This record gives sequence, structure tokens and C-alpha cells, in this order.
Amino acid sequence: MAGLVLCEPTELYNILNQSTKLSRLTEPNYLCLLDARTKREYNESHVITARRVKQNPGGDYLVPESVELECVKYCVVYDSKTSSLDDIYYDDYEEKEEDEKDAEVGAAIQCARVLEQFTRHPVRILKGGYERFTACYHFLRTQKIFWMPQELDAFQPYPVEILPAQLYMGDYRQACDQQIQKDLKIKAQVNISEELATLFTDESKTLLHVSVADSPDADLFSLFPTICHFIDAKMALGAVLVFSTLGLSRSSTAVMAFLMHSSHYPLKRAWKYIQKCKTNMRPNRGFVQQLSAWESQIYGSAITDISEPHY
Repeated sequence: MAGLVLCEPTELYNILNQSTKLSRLTEPNYLCLLDARTKREYNESHVITARRVKQNPGGDYLVPESVELECVKYCVVYDSKTSSLDDIYYDDYEEKEEDEKDAEVGAAIQCARVLEQFTRHPVRILKGGYERFTACYHFLRTQKIFWMPQELDAFQPYPVEILPAQLYMGDYRQACDQQIQKDLKIKAQVNISEELATLFTDESKTLLHVSVADSPDADLFSLFPTICHFIDAKMALGAVLVFSTLGLSRSSTAVMAFLMHSSHYPLKRAWKYIQKCKTNMRPNRGFVQQLSAWESQIYGSAITDISEPHY
């Protein structure tokens, strides 16, 4: 058995918003998101792309027939508010309709225990369930039940979340999307690209533009202090979005430099952290060397061996 693990809301948010040229939600074996709440609750609203898991007449959860769970990278299950791997709910229990009671008692865990027999990766249980997730990301809930392939193709991912409700990393399109700014409550932006844009109509929002090419010869190192101090100052006032043209190289370099500065992460830890948030992030070789130099400046010497293949 692959086992069960808790999944923080930020993790599911980032899973939903991974992309290459298109959203990764278009990949059939990327994500299986299952809602273990009652049919009434599911129909009222659910997380985008979630399907309601069904039960047999005896109340046992059924494995979705249309999904090859053994091939799925992420299998995530949620109910209303599971917060640990041994949760059983008692509040408001007597007020539930008779046919809803069993579904509310450890529903996500009961379902996940069935699914784990068929998966290669651990089944993730959303911590805090639907209630906590949608309190953070209300814009990712829907009543839509069926998604056509062309609708998934058209889905526009949000910037990935680095620090919950504080720091995001994205691309130029996302930075120019007013709805994204509103949904994520973005108050400041760091533009690490050569493109200019008028991004805010609200003068209370601020922008730092660092014009740098995505080239191994480009100098970001000398600008790390400016970027880090700007993010530090603006995060005290609201969420900050760091972006570059594609959101892969320059933006990830800057965000890693910030984590090394603010959280005192060595480069190796910052790299793994950002790679978990944005799986296809890829600083160019010159920027990797500059991050190593930044690590040496912070710690007095280099800690991370950047000659290892994955850097």
C-alpha cells in the first residue's frame, strides 16, 4: 500500500496550477481529485475538476472506473474539514440528515483507505477539507461537474504560491490579469523581465521593475539586495507577485534569493522548496552560479554543491 499523507491547502493549490504550455490538468494521469462529501454538498459547489466519489449500497467507497489510479501522479481526497489522519467529526452530528451521517464521519480517510490499495504514490488527504481550502481560494470552487478537453485546454493557471497569502511566483500573462490580482489580493509586483507593462490602475499598489535578460551572462546578483528588501517591505502590506516572461528562470532565481535572505535557507533547501511549488522551474546556469555566490555571501562560504546534475 502506498499509504496516506496530509496535503496542505497550498500544496493542492499549486498542484492545480502547474503548467507547461498548457495547464497540467489536461494530462489524464496527472491529478485525480475526489470529493467525499454528500451529493447535496458536492452539487452546491466543489473544487474545480473534482469528481464526487461514489459508494455502493453498503456505504463502501468505490474506485472511479474511468481512472487508472496506478498511473496517477497525484490522488487527492477531501471531505468537509478533515484535519488529521484520525479525524472523526461530532459537532453538528445530530443535525445531519440520516443518510448523510456516515459520509461525514471520517469520509476522506475512509475513501483514501480504499484508494491506497490501487496507487503507487501516497493518497493525499486535504488538510482542513473543503471548508479550509475554499476559505483560502474561493475562486477555485465551482458547480461545474463535467470538463471537456477543450475547456481544460483553456484553463488559465494562477501564479504558484510560495508563502501562503504573502508571496506568489508567475509569468507575464498572469501579472497582467486583473482578475488574478484581485483574487490573490496582490498589492505589489516584482517584474524581472525586459518587457514593460502598466499593471496597476490603483496607485496604492507598487511595482519594482528589474530589467534583466534570461541569459547566463545577465547580472541578477547585484540586484538581489534590492529585490529582497522590496519584497520584505511590501509583504508587510499585502501579497507580492514576482514574475518573469515565462515564470521559470528569472522569477525562480529571485524568489530563491529571497528565501535564502529572509528564511536563511541554503541554496539546496531553497531549490527544493521552489521546485515543489513550481515543478518545471529552471534558472539558467549563470543564475545558478549567482545563487551560489549569494549563498557564500550570506553564510561566509558555499554550502551547496552546484556541480550536482540537478542544478
